[in-house]
Amino acid sequence: MTELKIPSHLAIILDGNGRWAKKQNRPRTFGHKEGAENVIRIARSAKKFGIKTLTLYAFSTENWKRPASEVGFLMDLLIKFVRSKLDELIAEDCKLNFLGDISKLPEKTREACLYALDKTKDNKSLLINIALNYGGRDELVHAFREIMAKGYGPDDITEEMISDNLYTSGQSDPDLLIRPGGELRLSNFLIYQMAYTELYFTDVLWPDFTEDDLKDAILDFTRRDRRYGGL
Repeated sequence: MTELKIPSHLAIILDGNGRWAKKQNRPRTFGHKEGAENVIRIARSAKKFGIKTLTLYAFSTENWKRPASEVGFLMDLLIKFVRSKLDELIAEDCKLNFLGDISKLPEKTREACLYALDKTKDNKSLLINIALNYGGRDELVHAFREIMAKGYGPDDITEEMISDNLYTSGQSDPDLLIRPGGELRLSNFLIYQMAYTELYFTDVLWPDFTEDDLKDAILDFTRRDRRYGGL
């Protein structure tokens, strides 16, 4: 697919794990486990297609409202993901990064995140942002507080300054957002960064989302005429 206009930065909302598990007559946690496995498969496909940044919405600031047992499973799942998949990600030259306030995560989960950051910090082929305890509105509050803490006043604030204080500072904005699972909304994800992002929705649930589905989304993206408000 090298001859096509490939998105440099791809964002995906990892949606549909619970519904997928229900269809299998399994608990929701089984769906989350399979969804985590699919992260590796799609990351490998993204790298194959020439994507440079992959941002995955894994756990939002609103997800703390879920049952404590499910939240606890997700926190433990991240630890297991790092332990079991980190070597594979390193072999693929993937660099892990986390978007969101990870200081609020359980200690062992936070330690796993920091360990993954350190072990992959020099990798260059694919940057994988995992949005964890992340919310777009919360990110903007964080950015404005950072700006104020540096002593800037209202008249000093620019779009560039806001971008520089987001969790994605130094990164390009997403070219394409994919949302599996059939829902047609952004769900508080990268709301500042996605001002001109192309949106692609599919009914395919995340655990069933394959390399072919990714290819279909990219092919659809290549047919878009991105004018950014111009002609």
